[in-house]
Amino acid sequence: MHTRNTRRARLVTGALTALTLTMTAAACGGDSDDPETGGEATTISVATFNEFGYEGLIDEWNSTHDDVKIEQVKVGTWDDAKANLYTKLAAGSGLSDIEAIEGDAIAAVLAESDAFSDLTDPAVEGRWLDFVVERGTSSDGQLIGYGTDVGPEGICYRSDLFKKAGLPTDRDEVAALLGTWDDYFALGEEFVDAEPDVAWYDSSGGLAQAMLNQVENPFESDDDVIETDNAELKAVWDAVTGNAEKLSTRTGQWSDDWTASFQNDGFATMACPGWMLGVIEGNAEGIEGWDIADAFPGGGGNWGGSYLTVPAQGDNVEEAKEVAEWLTAPEQQTKAFAAKGTFPSQVEALSSPDVTDAVNAFFNDAPVGQILANRAEAVTVQPHKGPKYSDILQAFQAATLRVDDGSQDADESWEQFQADVEALG
Repeated sequence: MHTRNTRRARLVTGALTALTLTMTAAACGGDSDDPETGGEATTISVATFNEFGYEGLIDEWNSTHDDVKIEQVKVGTWDDAKANLYTKLAAGSGLSDIEAIEGDAIAAVLAESDAFSDLTDPAVEGRWLDFVVERGTSSDGQLIGYGTDVGPEGICYRSDLFKKAGLPTDRDEVAALLGTWDDYFALGEEFVDAEPDVAWYDSSGGLAQAMLNQVENPFESDDDVIETDNAELKAVWDAVTGNAEKLSTRTGQWSDDWTASFQNDGFATMACPGWMLGVIEGNAEGIEGWDIADAFPGGGGNWGGSYLTVPAQGDNVEEAKEVAEWLTAPEQQTKAFAAKGTFPSQVEALSSPDVTDAVNAFFNDAPVGQILANRAEAVTVQPHKGPKYSDILQAFQAATLRVDDGSQDADESWEQFQADVEALG
């Protein structure tokens, strides 16, 4: 019989086998001098990735709290954070007081729920959308994660590049052209015929993940049996790899080349969950022409969303719970949305005028609050994400990249993907 520690070690080993990224250390919380009282303030470290919109919130907290201070430990991607998380879970020490977990990976974390603090509290009951709470709750009823954002998807596009290609630029007219994925790819063919030096979309891996968000069981059955040789997954694979040569940048999402493509007119469109708005604005600084259409091919889709967890190994668990509760309160999430476009998962925040009336100057003054609210209402499918989902997704994206870089053709890479999944156990 396997012990809990053995299961955790197996989880870690499997995850690290799938990763080739350098582990990124996250600082632990500690004590620092409190200039107001002359004593020591407790420092709570919050490990995040991508853009959570917390910078202003942390400044706000630190300016009004003398005894507890927040320090953010920020890395570029979830893969970086994931490597660090699993390594230090196995070691039993070294994690930040609060660890952000990407939504696709929360099921794997729930399988190790004894390594995290139970965040159940009457004060937060009813705070989040039901599916957010369900995903963050373990099988024995412990609330392991406080939901941050969700990721309703639209299509972001470069209106200036559309104009050069002779396509409509008005966001309502663009939305009308994006009813299905066939429509999307056909419009891309028209675009690249007019602008052959510009790709239609940003990356095959990113597009694949966006499409997978409309599949109920992309990798695993409802009882977590791995089933990757299925028709719906193969249809996504064929669509993405079949269009890559002509329509994709053929770069890996989050790679240096991908980041550079924002500045050199590398592509015209991308799948755009709310949290991606901040990423685009950061990478495309100084570039004019970005907009967002109130449409998503095939209906609706939710990409991402994250959780804040409190590892049980920390020295300041109670203070960390207090900080996590505050950062994920509706009032704070409306501010994070204003800062980086991270769309709130909190019920009260969804009806706040600060969200529903929000516009984004960088995206041509688009009414992003209403657009993302509409996109959230359009979501009809929540893919089943079992404990292996995140690792399988990573293998799937690696498979698309092999086709993009020419190291394997589509059939060879599909077979390699199946073998990689089998090796996950």
